[in-house]
Amino acid sequence: MRVAITGAASGIGAATAAVLKHQGAQVVAFDRAEPATDLHQWIDLDMADPESIAAAVHSATGRFDALLNIAGLPPRKGQASQVLAVNYVGLVGFTKQFVDKLNAGGSIVNLASRAGNEWQANIEQVAALMSVTNPDDLDTFVTAHDVDDVRAYHLSKEAVIVWTIQQTQDLLGRELRMNCVSPAAVSTGILPEFKAAFGERATKGIALAGRAGTPQEIAELVAFLARPESSWIRGANIAIDGGLDAMLVSEMLSLRDS
Repeated sequence: MRVAITGAASGIGAATAAVLKHQGAQVVAFDRAEPATDLHQWIDLDMADPESIAAAVHSATGRFDALLNIAGLPPRKGQASQVLAVNYVGLVGFTKQFVDKLNAGGSIVNLASRAGNEWQANIEQVAALMSVTNPDDLDTFVTAHDVDDVRAYHLSKEAVIVWTIQQTQDLLGRELRMNCVSPAAVSTGILPEFKAAFGERATKGIALAGRAGTPQEIAELVAFLARPESSWIRGANIAIDGGLDAMLVSEMLSLRDS
């Protein structure tokens, strides 16, 4: 099995690369930083730069069985356009150029987020973002839609979920499938940035779930979705949140036992 992973140098991406390597897969890493783990190949990639994307795809020779889009940025002050460029526009651009390298039966897994849960309520803004294909146009988009850094992160993940749903039928005709994974808080190096950006909501969520997730836990799910054993899972957005959504829904609907 040969797998391409964006964002493979750190966090969930690095954990996923390690899991798949342990399972015997040949892993090609795409990242701005060189992974510390000895993988089959590292290709430099800046997800916000269309020229870097084109060069990286060109450098990825041979065929692949899975593409795992894990690269992403947290909400950062003054970087709304950059977050949208990496987390959504770059993800889509890279995938569209890479998809012809996938073997029949291949899997694409996109890392979304629990932060994208409100996509249905925000579908008009999501659709507007999905019409943007050039990252140079994102400053104008951000201004027109009054998108700050926190909203940019939520919006990027909402769009990833919607795009995954949108692509499912077309990819099925090409004998490919796409799913996304939506974690709640995960104990990576950027968790403090999420806590700072989301404030009390983040700390409450971690407290309800009992702890943050680990990169290894997310990686195991992503790796499963990459493998042929999960071939009947298509177009799904799979939550991995320690039961957080279930507890919040139960609380909202007063379903807990007295």
